[in-house]
Amino acid sequence: MAHSSRIALINVGISFLVLGLKYAAFLLTGSIALYSDALESIVNVATAIAAVLALRVSNKPADAAHPYGYAKAEYFSAVIVGVLIVVAAISIFREVYVNWTEPHTLDAPLHGLLLNAGATVVNAVWCAVLLRQGRRARSPALIADGRHLVTDVASSAGVLAGVALAIATGWEKLDLILAGLVALNILWSGWSVLKESVGGLMDHAVPAETLGLIRTLIAAEATGAIEAHDLRTRQAGRMTFVDFHLVVPGDMPVSEAHAICDRIEDAIEAQVPDALVNIHVEPEVKAKQHGVPVL
Repeated sequence: MAHSSRIALINVGISFLVLGLKYAAFLLTGSIALYSDALESIVNVATAIAAVLALRVSNKPADAAHPYGYAKAEYFSAVIVGVLIVVAAISIFREVYVNWTEPHTLDAPLHGLLLNAGATVVNAVWCAVLLRQGRRARSPALIADGRHLVTDVASSAGVLAGVALAIATGWEKLDLILAGLVALNILWSGWSVLKESVGGLMDHAVPAETLGLIRTLIAAEATGAIEAHDLRTRQAGRMTFVDFHLVVPGDMPVSEAHAICDRIEDAIEAQVPDALVNIHVEPEVKAKQHGVPVL
């Protein structure tokens, strides 16, 4: 997780760089569409800082007050990301409304567009890094930032094309229309991030592919047991929690049942990063004839 923290710190620096480039582009041109693009970068800075704080908290070891650790802290960061995205969209709508009845001309358009294009290229490269590293570390905070940057890159590309068209045609209202479209795109991005983050706070289960892997591992490693049932999983940040009931013969010694549990735990933890496995051993009279059959 130290690597994830370094990525998050670099993310803060790059967010400030992109913000500076985009805001300079707005100052050069006076374009409300470029302003909306710069405002989205302010959100990027805030969310990058939130991700750093969340990763620091989530890295804390479990203690008496939080025996399952602090991994869920990253979801709170992702929720903050979603809220800030929505606030940015509302601010852009306000600027569009205020400037709709006040015609304005764009100044130094070429220099402004070049600055914005440079910022967009930096974002495009960096969002690919964030998504790759976030998935590798199973970090909701980094993934949320990366997904937001994807929408930022897409909207920036659209803004660049639209502002260039507004300059070429002289239709100044197009600049405001583009800003409104960017705001709508930002709203959708914010909703997506909030929805996924709330799902994490509600202890959603692992993906079907991971669940299938866990079932396969239990079936393969539970030799000597009768069945496994009531398998449940949940995710909290990078952590995966797995618990189930393992039915063994009633006359099986505790040491043998414990050895089976150890095999299963080792297999799951080897294939599912940061897994915490809890197994409840039961005698054969508790068998339900369903769940995971032992191979």
